[in-house]
Amino acid sequence: MPLRLRFGLIIFAFATLSWTSSGFAQLSQKTPALSPERQGTASVSGQALEQPSGSISGTIVDPSGAVIVGAHVVLTRDDQSPTQESLSDNAGQFSFANIAPGPFHLTITSAGFATQTSSGILHAGEIAALPQFALAVDKNVTEVDVRLTQVEVAEEQIKVEEKQRVLGAIPNFYVSYISDAVPLTSKQKFKLAWKTVQDPFTFVVVGGAAGVQQAQNHFRGYGQGAEGYAKRFSAGYADTVSGTFIGGAILPSLLKQDPRYFYKGTGSTGSRFQYAIANAVICKGDNGHWQPNYSNIIGSLAAGGISNLYYPAQDRDGLGLTFDNAAIGIGETAITNLLQEFLIRKLTPKSHNHDPAKP
Repeated sequence: MPLRLRFGLIIFAFATLSWTSSGFAQLSQKTPALSPERQGTASVSGQALEQPSGSISGTIVDPSGAVIVGAHVVLTRDDQSPTQESLSDNAGQFSFANIAPGPFHLTITSAGFATQTSSGILHAGEIAALPQFALAVDKNVTEVDVRLTQVEVAEEQIKVEEKQRVLGAIPNFYVSYISDAVPLTSKQKFKLAWKTVQDPFTFVVVGGAAGVQQAQNHFRGYGQGAEGYAKRFSAGYADTVSGTFIGGAILPSLLKQDPRYFYKGTGSTGSRFQYAIANAVICKGDNGHWQPNYSNIIGSLAAGGISNLYYPAQDRDGLGLTFDNAAIGIGETAITNLLQEFLIRKLTPKSHNHDPAKP
């Protein structure tokens, strides 16, 4: 994720937390005392809200009993909870974790098969293992191939990532909630970078940063007025484009590294903290092994060096500034990773709940 976009995301997240904390404090001050009878009712309601969550899992097969890989499963609730999605794995299995008790509906689709639906009620703390779903062959299809290639699985995973937005607005494309997601092709890495730089929120962040720079008269060589703002905006957007494509597409393609952050979500708080910090300087290779994150480190240096071509002469500091900016970029990556590990998933409605299929 580009430096400026990460910085905007961090500010936005902390601002949201600050507003929420103050809002709750004001509400608590204005809440009148309850009578004993109403206190008892509130206590019962609180207990109802604290019912333990459960899980839902199942297996999808074809009429012959062979498992179907990559079937698309959609979970919906009557209480207007966000829709959740999953893909059946190479054993034909799917699952949804941390599901609140209550009625639920499943819709299962797969190429070459008729859509199947199912409904049920999940009880508090229940681990619901549903009976096998045997999908009927679509009458309009004479031959079915249930195997997905690695590229097709990666494409399905990218589609999920492209729906991930913090608070429904801030793009969160470079995070995978699938621990063993298949590697991306070079084409897919460039596709993800392009979607990031042309996202409307990217322009909002760059435009806001340019306004702050102009108000504080940073990069004085650009001057003031509309022309000065346009130059600051262009420079900021150029930083975003170069940082995103160099560190998120070009170098990862050449070095065969995955530019995404892989959410851990399990283990002790200390182990997750160390994992998030370490991922500022290490990454997962396309071979599935962890290795130094040369793409991010070299990408930060390269983007900083390129910026010397278009920033005002008096604001360039050659090699020293380039290395300083690279160090700052690594530090911001570590902070962003911590937010990803402990906060941002809770604010991302479309985050994935299960590991999709592998070929």
